[in-house]
Amino acid sequence: MGILAILVAAAGSWIFGAVWYMALSKPWMKAAEVKTGTDGKPLGGALPFIISFIVMIIVAGFMRHIFAMAGIDTVGKGLTSGLGIGLFFIAPWTLINNAYAGRPYLLSVIDGGYSVFGCAIIGIVLTLFG
Repeated sequence: MGILAILVAAAGSWIFGAVWYMALSKPWMKAAEVKTGTDGKPLGGALPFIISFIVMIIVAGFMRHIFAMAGIDTVGKGLTSGLGIGLFFIAPWTLINNAYAGRPYLLSVIDGGYSVFGCAIIGIVLTLFG
């Protein structure tokens, strides 16, 4: 059941990311200075999508490990822990990286928002399957 929970949690967060970034595509692409083709679509092909899904599996897998070690076993605890991981670990790190690179603050808000809600989704799914 563990690997299934990890895969479902990763897929849920990844799908949420697709919706999040489609909804915020214009400001995100501007803030991230994403290079686009003549059609206005980002360059890069499928590779970023493949990498992001693999990374979501890694994140969900380690969150499952943390949850097991800490006894996080209810949906409420999973939601709170997921929000905390995104808000207090990933989003600040994103802000630091973007600050040193001189990137717009909006980029950190968009990317940080995804990390917060994406980790919350992972937390919920992992505890539902727990």
